[in-house]
Amino acid sequence: MDIKLINIGFGNIVSANRVIAIVSPESAPIKRVINDARERGELIDATYGRRTRAVMVMDSGHIILSAIQPETVANRFIVNKDLSGYSS
Repeated sequence: MDIKLINIGFGNIVSANRVIAIVSPESAPIKRVINDARERGELIDATYGRRTRAVMVMDSGHIILSAIQPETVANRFIVNKDLSGYSS
């Protein structure tokens, strides 16, 4: 199994294979998910004090907060996937 890493901003990197969803933090259900993860000790805040713009749900149950847009993170998945097919 290949390990693919995605930059989620400010030098923070996550394993692309472990991400289940990338969502916006605006809805009430997602805010509850964030609060529940905080209470369980499974919240990883990678925003460096900036506004949360993307919430990543991991297969381990961890929730990761990022300060970059969900579309930007998703595009990095797509670009990384496209580049992985090339050999050097």
